[in-house]
Amino acid sequence: MINLTLNEIARIVSGEVINIEGSISTNAYPVINSAAANKGTFFAAFVGEKVDGHDFIDAAMANGAQFVLVSKDCTAPAIKVADVQAALHDLAIYVRGELSKMTVIGITGSQGKTTTKDLLRHILSVSGETIAPEESMNNELGVPLLILRCTETTRYCIVEMGARHIGDIAHLAEIARPQIGVVLGIGKAHVGEFGSRETIAKAKSELITSLSAGGTAILGTYDEFTPKMKIPDGVRTILFGENQQSEVRAADIEVREGRAHFDLVSPDGRAAVSLQLLGLHQISNALAAAAVATALAIPIETICAALSTAEVSSKWRMEISEIGEIILINDSYNANPESVSAALRTLALISQESGGVSWAFLGKMHELGESSTLEHAGIGRLASEIGIDHLVAVGTKDYLADLDLANIGGESAVHYFDRKEEAISMVEHFAPGDVVLVKASRSEEFNLLADLIREKLTEANQ
Repeated sequence: MINLTLNEIARIVSGEVINIEGSISTNAYPVINSAAANKGTFFAAFVGEKVDGHDFIDAAMANGAQFVLVSKDCTAPAIKVADVQAALHDLAIYVRGELSKMTVIGITGSQGKTTTKDLLRHILSVSGETIAPEESMNNELGVPLLILRCTETTRYCIVEMGARHIGDIAHLAEIARPQIGVVLGIGKAHVGEFGSRETIAKAKSELITSLSAGGTAILGTYDEFTPKMKIPDGVRTILFGENQQSEVRAADIEVREGRAHFDLVSPDGRAAVSLQLLGLHQISNALAAAAVATALAIPIETICAALSTAEVSSKWRMEISEIGEIILINDSYNANPESVSAALRTLALISQESGGVSWAFLGKMHELGESSTLEHAGIGRLASEIGIDHLVAVGTKDYLADLDLANIGGESAVHYFDRKEEAISMVEHFAPGDVVLVKASRSEEFNLLADLIREKLTEANQ
């Protein structure tokens, strides 16, 4: 964070300095987990439904926190406010206003935000200090925490922006004040909450309408809504995609070992990219990152070199590992119809190249509303159509039981299990060269299923 005295912080957040001298200067940034506290942080004590952060003040101070931000009296050095979250919001807005030389890039879309963020961070870090979330920090709490990690030396800040309601992204943009806004695409994730893709598009477009003259809107061309978003006066538009109309596009696409190879074409020229990430769907994420870098005048050679060496650092996203002669793809971070389709196509590609049998362990996709049964059945049909050998359906029998795969010419064997622990029995049927995918919505905790499969395979190879 920028350097401020405690009195200055208290004034910004309408609080009161207690148990410490207010003239002391600090550049500590906030943490909300006492275990993450250290001498470069202060601890924000939130009162939640089940946990009260004030109970962890002593632990945070013992770990080195300089002071605490509280809404209750305490004996530790503190700034006391009426509402801790509102205080962080106000402080983040102030700090963002002071960092006028920093470029903020906002990223939203139904899928791919985190991967695009990881790719973009890899590119921009070559040009200057870049701050980006390690975990998903795309809400009204995470964005202020991210902004407050920035300092006078920060050149770029990459902000993921999620939405559950109309107005959410507008609120986040008010805090982050992005100069560049990226909309990756409009899918079916959260359609159960928004009611329609049209409403999702309206929510995502709040990032673009927040841009001021001189800013840049970067829009994907992978759906019918994103390229048509209204652009404010004085804002430049860059389209990315795989068609001739896109200013930043991919040409001569090939797939080798499940990874995309293509030529990046931009106004600056043409250069080759060899992605390290699995799946053809990663092309759109790479193009989005390349479009941002192009807007920032980073040379195309630098962009392509960075894309060709980048590996996604966020966990449980197309993580590939080999246990014995079995390939395990852990993509358990989250799931929606588009991302599951992409993962299945990647599984099919890799298993074709390995010559082994393909296994898709799939769980529920949440937040699909009334279309949930239809979308789950569609995934079952796709798995059969593209030749997935074994579809291991966990907790989704109600959606798939009436699906007649024989009538669509598919040959997938479908195995139904109620619980993850039961599905582990399929591991004994794996053979050398097989490829295994694990994917479901995050709340299904399929990361645990991936761990169980890994443990079983490891034991079998000992």
